[in-house]
Amino acid sequence: MSTRVLDRPTLVLNRNWQPVGVATVARSLVKVWNQTATIVDPADYQQYSWADWARLIPRDEELAIQTGTHRLRVPEVIVLSRYDRLPVKVVTFTRRNLFRRDHSTCQYCGQQPGIRELTIDHVLPRAQGGLSTWDNCVLACTNCNARKANQTPEQARMPLRRLPERPAWKPLYDQHTVRIDSWQRFLSEAYWSVPLAE
Repeated sequence: MSTRVLDRPTLVLNRNWQPVGVATVARSLVKVWNQTATIVDPADYQQYSWADWARLIPRDEELAIQTGTHRLRVPEVIVLSRYDRLPVKVVTFTRRNLFRRDHSTCQYCGQQPGIRELTIDHVLPRAQGGLSTWDNCVLACTNCNARKANQTPEQARMPLRRLPERPAWKPLYDQHTVRIDSWQRFLSEAYWSVPLAE
């Protein structure tokens, strides 16, 4: 059994079918086994218990897990049986999440030169006491970052395209880097438009 497959992400929906998190395939299968969740087939929205899912025969192109007695399809979406709340989650301040929040775009000139040509700029420079926080950091291309140097945007006459702030949590801010296409059926465009960045 491949550990990599068991670590793949599964979208978790509450019983109202709202996204509330991302779990590993292994954790999702445990929830289904314990009858606290069912697996959702993204193709037709049909729900499956453990026994129903175990009876399905994976197609050749589908990811599957081989157990001692079964070959199981890898679930991509589960729905919780009892949980109906939306948890308050906070997005961790990381380089990856900053790239997602700013859509890999320079917040000064609006260009998308590629990940290697983008840097993290402190709006209030560290030399002036600026901290590495959501509301003080933005992406800047190397040219804009060099031009701004140790100045504020006002001092450099380089207005920001958008004021930085902590983003609202979305499933794609989770630690997983794999984007599962079938999730698009369960996430609003705002969720789905968060780009992945290395």
